[in-house]
Amino acid sequence: MFCRNQTSRATVARGSAMEMEVKRGRFRLSVLEDSAQDCEVQRLIEREVRIREGACKLLAACSQRDQALEASKTLLTSNSRILALMTQLQRMKEAQAMLRAGRRSSDGASADERLPCAGKVAISDIRIPLMWKDSEYFKNKGELHQCAVFCLLQLGTEIHDTDLVIVDRTLTDICFDEPVIFTDVPPGFDLRVELYSSCMEEEFSMGFSTRRLSRLGSASSKKFMATLETAASCSSHSSGTGSPGGESPVLLPALSVRGPKYHLLAHASLTLCHAQNSFRTHDLTISDTEGSSFWLPLYGNMCCRLVAQPLCMTQVVMCGKLRIRSESNPEDWRDVYGVLSGSDLKCYQQQDDSDSLETPLFTIPINKDTRVRATERDPALHTHSITITNQSGDETTYTIVTHTSEDTNNWMEAFWQHFYDMSQWKQCCNGLMKIEEPSPKKMTVTLKQGSLYHEMVTSPSTKTRNHLQPLNRPVSSEIQSLLSNYYNDSY
Repeated sequence: MFCRNQTSRATVARGSAMEMEVKRGRFRLSVLEDSAQDCEVQRLIEREVRIREGACKLLAACSQRDQALEASKTLLTSNSRILALMTQLQRMKEAQAMLRAGRRSSDGASADERLPCAGKVAISDIRIPLMWKDSEYFKNKGELHQCAVFCLLQLGTEIHDTDLVIVDRTLTDICFDEPVIFTDVPPGFDLRVELYSSCMEEEFSMGFSTRRLSRLGSASSKKFMATLETAASCSSHSSGTGSPGGESPVLLPALSVRGPKYHLLAHASLTLCHAQNSFRTHDLTISDTEGSSFWLPLYGNMCCRLVAQPLCMTQVVMCGKLRIRSESNPEDWRDVYGVLSGSDLKCYQQQDDSDSLETPLFTIPINKDTRVRATERDPALHTHSITITNQSGDETTYTIVTHTSEDTNNWMEAFWQHFYDMSQWKQCCNGLMKIEEPSPKKMTVTLKQGSLYHEMVTSPSTKTRNHLQPLNRPVSSEIQSLLSNYYNDSY
């Protein structure tokens, strides 16, 4: 009789003594893998530190309002990423120390525990309604109170920011349409949405000409970020950072530069239960900032579209040659190539048909109402078999036979893992939710020796091994000139 091994994974051998040896080997190897993962996190931290250096220098050199707002936004985003990465690195170090001491981390999963698959999560079409008072709305149109706002979106260590939007009393909603996608997300995710605001009149009173903008150009924002990221890439190559065994970078103190400051207006937390294939309303937690210059009359709600795509719905879980018969025609065995993916077991005439996306011969639904079990060894079939019964609608039972007992075990493990994934991702497995890809970034960045990009790269003389030192030299006149040229090219 086939016995279910409760502790094995779909991709691991089933229940033998060899299985335990493989698991022990993988467990010991994970200590070395964690070391490589440490280096990757450190490399990301070092990159964000360089982006922060560049943002500080640009903020000090800015002569235009929109560039100062972008630089300040980049500075806030980079600081948030550094903090999240440092927190993750600390947790990894603690887990490694516990492993060396022969203990298990309370947050870590057991080596024998079945884990759900990861997935992609996307948020788009963010709408935040405003509730202006009549006295504010009907004021003289020449006395507009303007604020620059953006959203910071954080899921684990993955942090994204939206484009800047200029808000005044002529707007009834703050809109962020572009989709933001997070990858490798567990079903127990917590997506934090933070809304930041900066008063344009007070925070950036440097005598610059004002522009009536409903939105800062996204091309300007993307071009600005390309400048910073290119500089960070150049610095990483030139300094050879991120090598294994390197120490954590020293976090640079925020430079005292004059410019706009962003303040938290409101925030919200979105989890798996909020994911739907439609537009929904969520509560906002509003900061008590009424009366401040950066305050906006938020209604207290946020509308958005939050969708999730678990990997079990987009990737092949299991495939192979099968013999199948239905209960209605027990003598009619059919040799097929089965592909388990999403909410279906698709049966093709041959493997090439599945590779070429041909229409399957027939499809067996796999959902929460499906029951799968292994049967006793059939003397006539000379092997174990699997029965699949759909209890919704017309109850239909299929019998599946594989070529070997090992294949039968593999299919049973794949089914159990698939059902577990579906139970964890819940409504996201009722049907594949559509994720819209962000619009492509249309930008071209050219490197030039002695240009702004190289000015933002820390020179070798200011570095010591595995440490970053702050720059103290003044901003060159060339940066001022390039910033001015960049601003003129953006409009």
